[in-house]
Amino acid sequence: MAVLLDPPRWPAHGTEFGHLVSDSSLDELHAFAQAAGIPARAFDHDHYDVPLARYRDLIDAGAVPVSSGELLRRLVDSGLRVRPRDRTPKRPAALALARTAWLATLPEAPELGEELLQRWSEPHRRYHDVRHLAQCLTALEQLGAALPAERPAVLAAWFHDAVHNGEPRSDEEASALLAQQRLTPLIGPDESAEVARLVRTTIAHDPEPGDRAAALLVDADLSVLGQLRGRYHVYLRDVREEYARYDDEDFRAGRLAVVSGLLARRPLFATATGRRLWAARAEINLTEERNRLLG
Repeated sequence: MAVLLDPPRWPAHGTEFGHLVSDSSLDELHAFAQAAGIPARAFDHDHYDVPLARYRDLIDAGAVPVSSGELLRRLVDSGLRVRPRDRTPKRPAALALARTAWLATLPEAPELGEELLQRWSEPHRRYHDVRHLAQCLTALEQLGAALPAERPAVLAAWFHDAVHNGEPRSDEEASALLAQQRLTPLIGPDESAEVARLVRTTIAHDPEPGDRAAALLVDADLSVLGQLRGRYHVYLRDVREEYARYDDEDFRAGRLAVVSGLLARRPLFATATGRRLWAARAEINLTEERNRLLG
């Protein structure tokens, strides 16, 4: 069990960066980084990017210098390695994915797609941003949501956090009203009302039995819970930053209530495909998080 540091060889921002990893647990890595004053934003799924200027003092703090090859081998052996294809998409890639998806969903209204992308790209967002939208759209594909039959569920994914000010319930209600306002002239009152209804189901994430459209949307929204451990930790970091207005104890209490509620749900995912894809990993991620919050 060790925290490892490879040579700073990757150029960026006028210096070179190395990688700080743990060969045993992300908790060990986060604790070391926090004690060393490395910002949370430097975490990238399975490592922290650290600049040349920090190299010597990190070794003095206990990091073990190793070659890049040995660092990667020990990271893979630990089971903590997150391959590039499994990582949270970067914002430019998420934007490109979402634009393509919009043209397949409502090609006659490109300007509405751009308006929504501007909303999802607002600077105050840290988790509920365009990367979350891309995650939901990808998850809907994995769940088998088909166009045009299940277009309301796809459109609801676009609108479900279109308004996001960090105010549960009122954000969803404002997003539902926005959906009806923007969509009624394009797809008619009945389908736009269905989109708004689906948006409101993300308040409680508890679709009624047989409500396939709501089940698809809710499972897509919760799919981040069932990602690899390192991607889940990126999600946790981003959620904490998004709610930075709360002090640590208030955030811990609120987050513990959320995590405990999710763990109490049986089943957590409403569709059979969602359970197959994400349930086992979500149980592990949520249980580990609850243990940290209680610890």
